[in-house]
Amino acid sequence: MAFIDLQKDLPGIRGPMAFRPETAKPLNELAEVLLHDDNNTLSRGEREMIGAYVSSQNDCFYCQNVHGALAQHYFQCDIPFIDAIKKDYQSAPISDKLKALLAIAGSVQKGGKYVTPEQVEHARTFGATDREIHDTVLIAAAFCMFNRYVDGLNTRAPQDRQLYVDRAKIRAEEGYADLNVYK
Repeated sequence: MAFIDLQKDLPGIRGPMAFRPETAKPLNELAEVLLHDDNNTLSRGEREMIGAYVSSQNDCFYCQNVHGALAQHYFQCDIPFIDAIKKDYQSAPISDKLKALLAIAGSVQKGGKYVTPEQVEHARTFGATDREIHDTVLIAAAFCMFNRYVDGLNTRAPQDRQLYVDRAKIRAEEGYADLNVYK
């Protein structure tokens, strides 16, 4: 049960967003630009994977499953593959660039000052652009906020992971900007 009366029994971030729609709008717009916008050289799957990875490091069940399911949808893989990336991305069969970006994201999750010049240069050696590095840092920082928002209010998180997988296609089609959190 949530720590405050969110007035609706919506799961995860949807409950607090419905409670304060005036703050939901800019948060959803940020998520739209970072995760769903097509004007990005990182794929939607890579960006969702960064969010899922950071959420797993923050132990946010709701966010890691929502965004892991979206990454799974975009990558056209199964959830065990996404779980393997979250557990040990260095051994996962993903691009070296994504591995380098996940290392940066993991450092941001610990604290912004944990990102090192060596990590940034390493990502560049695998073709990461300044914008991709920027977006990785911002996605990781935003997910730290989203995770703390969800868990700080003790929102409800369905434990059936298949529910997240089943909704991923719809969320992928709709995006975040017009996310109707009020129903």
